[in-house]
Amino acid sequence: MKKVRSIVIVDYGMGNLRSVAKAVESVGGNALISDLPSVIASAQQLILPGVGAFKAGMEGLVQRGLIEPLRARLTDGTPVLGICLGMQILFQQGEEGGFCNGLGVIRGTVKHFPINNGTGRLKIPHMGWNQIATTRDGGRGTGDTCPLLRGIPDGTFMYFVHSYYPEPLDPSVVAARTSYGIEFASMVWQESVYATQFHPEKSQRTGLQLLKNFVELTC
Repeated sequence: MKKVRSIVIVDYGMGNLRSVAKAVESVGGNALISDLPSVIASAQQLILPGVGAFKAGMEGLVQRGLIEPLRARLTDGTPVLGICLGMQILFQQGEEGGFCNGLGVIRGTVKHFPINNGTGRLKIPHMGWNQIATTRDGGRGTGDTCPLLRGIPDGTFMYFVHSYYPEPLDPSVVAARTSYGIEFASMVWQESVYATQFHPEKSQRTGLQLLKNFVELTC
């Protein structure tokens, strides 16, 4: 029988922790919610969730002393999944409320959706179900899709709630794209770091499949 490792869900004061934990548990994972630097530093897998503003999220990490432990895990091969705000703060900067530095693991900036893209006024936030178009290999030349997308068909609908979107500088990190007035990166994959702008914990069967794939990465 495969040994199931605990997946630490990082608590930095930005909500939706229990819904993520319940979803992880429903696909066979052991979820542990923690805001302790020592727990983050020793975790074998991490989920960085979040709902809210970029700057407030970074302030929450600073207040809990989590910046350095997280940066270490994001660069040492530990599987990490960022969700929504947890995806955005992986980038170098966010422009919400004025530019604010993020964790800087993925090069690029988090920007506000254009209110009008030339074809009509967009409703902001982007809220509800929308499709993801998977990128075969993100330009890596391997022909592979992201491991977390195994069993998830191209064009699958996922659930979104956000007013800002990430714009990576390196197109090879993009694992899936979504269109909402503009085309944006709705999922990124850089070595052992994975992140989704959509909420897998709210995306029913296909979202749970993504979480199951993450849980099973190191089993």
